[in-house]
Amino acid sequence: MSQLISRRGILRNAAVGSLGLAGLPLWMAATRAAAQSAERSFSTLQSKGNIRHSVAQWTYDFLPLEELCLVVKEIGFSAIDLIGPAQWDILKRHGIDCSMCNGAEISLTEGWNRKDLHATLIQNYSEHIELVAQAGYKNLICFSGNRDGMDDETGLQSCVEGLQQIMSLAERRGVIVQMELFNSKIDHPDYMCDSSAWGIELCKRVGSPNFKLLYDIYHMQVQEGDVIRTIQDHHQWFGHYHTAGVPGRNEIDDTQELNYPAIMRAVYATGFEGYVAQEFLPKRATDAEKIASLAQAIAICDI
Repeated sequence: MSQLISRRGILRNAAVGSLGLAGLPLWMAATRAAAQSAERSFSTLQSKGNIRHSVAQWTYDFLPLEELCLVVKEIGFSAIDLIGPAQWDILKRHGIDCSMCNGAEISLTEGWNRKDLHATLIQNYSEHIELVAQAGYKNLICFSGNRDGMDDETGLQSCVEGLQQIMSLAERRGVIVQMELFNSKIDHPDYMCDSSAWGIELCKRVGSPNFKLLYDIYHMQVQEGDVIRTIQDHHQWFGHYHTAGVPGRNEIDDTQELNYPAIMRAVYATGFEGYVAQEFLPKRATDAEKIASLAQAIAICDI
């Protein structure tokens, strides 16, 4: 890819900047130090191996998927989130894992809490579980849907009733179905699975090791905070993590309130072996600067 050389060059300005480490709070200094490690170049960024890194394709959709695969490999990781079956062949050509598969869902607002959608969802997910397993992937995303006036208990019962009808297949095929936690304060008004407590109760009632929560750190910081304690106390229910900066859902650098090096250390301490996917919306101006943001985020999270 002809632009990679210039994209490497942008790291010195985009990832490091003119501010030195002296005088910064400790966690901000750690974040800036991690960003400086990205300055070396994409191809020399060596992962410590403690965190398995990924990126959500939709946040970098200004790049064709073929080009994003090349960028991911140049930065030094090997997974992309939220790709459906039609594009898996592209990932396979580049040796990239699909860390979270999609395509079985109806929409973000229409999900398992609606019994009238169960027939369609059961068919969709049964088909996709087979496709995910055949492709050699592991994770398949799902959503609760919006409340639309429904109370939490009714929604729980409906989700359990529907999800339990696909769990035996998921268990036989080794696929983890994961419901994403969203905030309903800002980004997804009326979404039902908007708290870790509700999601954890759903996991308990579904009663399958192949049903877990996608713990989105950005969403849960907006909705309820106490991210590290939640991870420490309830990590057994979390099968995947997403990142983004708060406020704004932008870069995870020292312009925002979350201490991602500390959060990643907490995730690693639980023995987590899944993926952490970057899902921030890069706010920098040029494509090269946005790619530098991704390299910086990987460095920050590579504890």
